[in-house]
Amino acid sequence: MKNLRVIISGGGTGGHIFPAISIANEIKLRYPTAEILFVGAQDRMEMEKVPEAGYKIEGLWISGIQRRLTAKNLLFPVKLVKSLWKARDIIKNFKPDVVIGTGGFASGPLLQMANRENIPTLIQEQNSYPGITNKLLAKGADKICTAYPDMERFFPAEKLVLTGNPVRQDLLDVEKKREEAQKFFGIDPEKKTVLVLGGSLGARKINELIEENLRDFEKHNLQLIWQTGSLYIEEYEKYGQKEGVQTFAFLKRMDLAYAAADIIISRAGAGTVSELCIVGKPVLFIPSPNVAEDHQTKNAMAVAEKDAAVVLSESHLDQAFKSIFFPLVETEEKMQSLAKNIKKLEKPFATGNIVNEVEKLLSTMH
Repeated sequence: MKNLRVIISGGGTGGHIFPAISIANEIKLRYPTAEILFVGAQDRMEMEKVPEAGYKIEGLWISGIQRRLTAKNLLFPVKLVKSLWKARDIIKNFKPDVVIGTGGFASGPLLQMANRENIPTLIQEQNSYPGITNKLLAKGADKICTAYPDMERFFPAEKLVLTGNPVRQDLLDVEKKREEAQKFFGIDPEKKTVLVLGGSLGARKINELIEENLRDFEKHNLQLIWQTGSLYIEEYEKYGQKEGVQTFAFLKRMDLAYAAADIIISRAGAGTVSELCIVGKPVLFIPSPNVAEDHQTKNAMAVAEKDAAVVLSESHLDQAFKSIFFPLVETEEKMQSLAKNIKKLEKPFATGNIVNEVEKLLSTMH
């Protein structure tokens, strides 16, 4: 193929950026001379993360619609028009063969303009319940790659392909890394290990929950690998001095953290859920209530419906956590069945499958 030119757009959160970078890496692997340009929202984390991964990025002056009436919303039409113009210029200058959107508001204007120019577009939808941007773009898109089955409720059935979400490839063999992980974290192999994940910034409610239950964890002979998130590390760091408790702002070796864990307490962002399916350990999801369209609850419930995880809402933690979590850890049979069922949902080759769809699109266009 002549020098392939691809624009990838998405961002706003790590959940949209990580899949975008994975897809770019896979394209580069297959087409070393491919030119790849990212387009993001100019004040969001992609402007830093994408160049770190070695790719060029252009920013649009765009943000999502706020859920309530704010001055920001008054600016939205202006931002949208400016972003559409800039997107049109980017497409004219770069002349992409294909445009890929991974969700988030920056991908809206770009895919809209690509559709107008008759450039093939592909959307990657990570959640079990799509965001506004992707719902609006679906009409014009040529292909929609999803992570969950039964998405015909939201999208035209003939465009859908179930690929799964891109995940870190180092998670594919975590069960072989158990010993290495125990050494790495210096944990007692005789005790069960609870891994606590609140997302990269952290989750206040989960941190408070762990703090309140520290004595109970100890009483049940459990040790903790506790990722507090960067916003909360100063507040909770002191507990890392306790026997059997380790606190981290951020876990650099996620693969080893998963390998060390016997059970995981986690948020339910789309990327995290996909990773946990591959890891195949028992999970208690505590979805964040503060995300658009309550995505996390829907993601967690999609797994729980298959009897593959336990879900507790933030509002019920005080009453229900103790009576649900500790008996679960003591019930070996239930732990094993959760692990087995979540593992059945894994889609380890998602990135390759998505790029296969990109190739099919290109072959029909040329």
